[in-house]
Amino acid sequence: MGRMHAPGKGISQSALPYRRSVPQWLKLTSDEVKDQIFKLAKKGLTPSQIGVILRDSHGVAQVRFITGNKILRILKGMGMAPELPEDCYYLIKKAVSIRKHLERNRKDKDAKFRLILVESRIHRLARYYKTKGVLPPTWKYESSTASTLVA
Repeated sequence: MGRMHAPGKGISQSALPYRRSVPQWLKLTSDEVKDQIFKLAKKGLTPSQIGVILRDSHGVAQVRFITGNKILRILKGMGMAPELPEDCYYLIKKAVSIRKHLERNRKDKDAKFRLILVESRIHRLARYYKTKGVLPPTWKYESSTASTLVA
C-alpha cells in the first residue's frame, strides 16, 4: 500500500512471532502486567509509551499474549483511556507546531503546504473515528482551538 502524501510504496514492517504463547522465562502474571499498565497510565503515559516501557524494562514482548487484551482495551476497561486517540493527538500536535512555526516564518511556503497535508490527514482520521464511534459525531477539528487539545 502506498503512502498518503508521499510517493513511497514501502511495505517494510516488523513481524510478530508465530507462536502466541508467553515465553517460559517471563515470570510476570497477567495481573502484574495490568498493575504496571495502571501505574504507568496514572503517570500520564500514552498506550504506546506504556508498551515500550513494558518491552524494554520488564521483558513483555506483547501485552496481548499475556493478558488477552491490548493496552488500550485494558485502559478503556478501567476508564483511563485518553479521550482523543493517540494518532489523532500527535497529528494535531504536529499541526499546532507547524502553525506556530508559520507565525514566525510567514514566507515558508513548504511549511504551509505540509500544514495542509497534515490537517487533511486529521480530517480523514476524524471522519474514520466518528464512524467507529471513538469520537463524538459533533467533534470537529478547528485550528483556533487545536492548541488547547494538545496542551
